[in-house]
Parts: sequence; structure tokens; C-alpha cells
Amino acid sequence: MTDFQADSVDVVATGAVLPESTTMVVVGSSTAQPGDGTPPTREPVRQVFASMPLLVKFSTIWLILIVGGAIYGKVDQTIFNDALPLQDPNFQTNNFDPRTGEFGTGEAIEGPSASHWLGTDAIARDTFARTVHGGWVSLTVAVVAAGFGIIVGGFLGSLVGFVRGRTEILIMAGIDVILAFPALILLLAMVSIFRVRSLLVISLVIGFLSIPAYTRVARANSLAISNREFVLAARAIGTKPSKILRREIIPNVLPTVLSYAMVAGAFVIVVEGSLSFLGLSVQLPTATWGNMINQARRDIELNILQVLVPSLALVFTVLSLNQVGDFFRKRSAFRASAL
Repeated sequence: MTDFQADSVDVVATGAVLPESTTMVVVGSSTAQPGDGTPPTREPVRQVFASMPLLVKFSTIWLILIVGGAIYGKVDQTIFNDALPLQDPNFQTNNFDPRTGEFGTGEAIEGPSASHWLGTDAIARDTFARTVHGGWVSLTVAVVAAGFGIIVGGFLGSLVGFVRGRTEILIMAGIDVILAFPALILLLAMVSIFRVRSLLVISLVIGFLSIPAYTRVARANSLAISNREFVLAARAIGTKPSKILRREIIPNVLPTVLSYAMVAGAFVIVVEGSLSFLGLSVQLPTATWGNMINQARRDIELNILQVLVPSLALVFTVLSLNQVGDFFRKRSAFRASAL
């Protein structure tokens, strides 16, 4: 390979045209010849799923079931007024039913049956329905926190890792101040200050506290990418810093931040479950996995299933997010090493 060809390969990310004799191999994509103008294609979802280890596949299926069940339960409750085949999570099956004009035949702390797949709790509410609806709260908090972290933390981290100087000192000083406080104690204080334990407030508070971690992850990646050849070449030809940040830094930082979001989402779900267990999350009777565990622990000797079901739902969801997040983190690192 001539010196001219070697230089062309080094600056391929800046948009320079490669000689026709040079072949570009894109990791995770089909091989493409840059000379013919055909962009590299991404792997289809089916191929990505097939490349997953067995445990990651099971984790992906579990997350799909949890997300699908939570959305189904929310749509049933808000749009169809519990007309779909899923019981009202707050309906007491031994109480008066206005739809039939009769008292229900359900019993408190009942074991699994055809009408109640996972039994009932201490006031005869269906455990399966409450577990499905409880996933909505955890997923909402996780998604909002991830959105805050990716948008705000990801941008701040990309910015300070690229521009450095006083901007980095000021922003990272603020991040360090937030990180200096114990997260759970600060969270409890902020929830107590607002005095409105709605899902929106809980999600926003946890989302705000998620920003520092995302900022540090994005900054570490931005520092490395800022010294890559294609960024140095863009600076050398006089490209505006804002354009370099938008076109070179952020797109290359984003895959790592997205991978981290799944791992961080697992921690956020645990935090929300802890708040629910302490009675500081959304107000009752809204079903969450944390308050289900808290309410059922008093009857654990009578029916351990009422504690076991929401606990396993929480554990499997956290484990699945960690497994899938680790898979995509390694995948994005492998792609970045081939740049």
C-alpha cells in the first residue's frame, strides 16, 4: 500500500474518498466497496438476536414480556376501562361488584387457581394483574431516568470531553457536588420536599440524579474520541467546533451511552423498588413491585407466593437489563475498536 493509500484509510471517517483498490470492512455490517457508492448495511434484528448468548436471549424475551405486559395493562386501564381480559389490579374480588350486582367469591391470600393464576393478596386483589401493572411504574421511571441521562448527561459529557478548559472545570465541579451526596438520602429529601408522590415527580427526581453518572461515561468516551484521527483531521481543515461535536463526537459517544442506559436502568428500578418498599414512591393503591412486597411481608407465613412473585419480577428484570446491557456494551466497544 502506498503512503497516499495509508493516509486515505486513516481519514476515512472524515468523508475522504478511498481509492478503488482499498476495501473497507465495517464490523457488524455487510462488506461494502466504497468506490461503488453503496453504504454499508446494518445487521438485521434477527441476526443480532441469533448472535446473543443463550442467557441474553432469555433476558431479551423476558424484557419484551414485561414491557408488553405493562403497556397492555396501561392501555386496558386508561383506554378500554378494564374491558380487556386482565383484571383490575385494585378490584377486591370478595367485595361488591357493580357490574354484576353481586358480591364476589374471591378469598384473601388465596393460592393459584384458574381465575387467579398467582393467587390473591391480603385484601383479595389479583396478584397477577398487580404484578403486570406494577411493571409500568418501574419501566416509566427507568425510561425517564435514561432519557434525562442520555440527553442531558450525554450532551454535557460529550461537550466537556471535547472543549476541555474552563467549561470542563465548571461543569464537572457541579457534577462532583451532586455525586458527593448519598444518592438515596438525597432522593428521599427531594421526594419529601415536593410532597407530591406522583409517578411524574418520582421519575423526574430520579432522572435528575441520574445525570452525573451519564456525564462521566460520556466524558470518558469523548476524551478518547477527541484524539482520534478523523477528529484531528476535521480540526485541521478548519471545521467549526460545534459541527465537529454534532457530527463526530456525539454520534460516536451515543452507542456507549445507550448501552450504559440499560445497565443504569436496572439500578433505577431497584431504587424505585426501595422507595416503594419504604412507602415513598407513588401513592397507594397504585401497584408497584416494591409496595407489593411491603404489603405482603406481613402475611409471608400464610402465603410466601405473594412476596415471591413481585420479588422475582424485580430480580429477573434487573438481571435481564444487566445481561442485555453488557451484551450491547461489548458490541459497541468492538465496533469502536474497528474505527
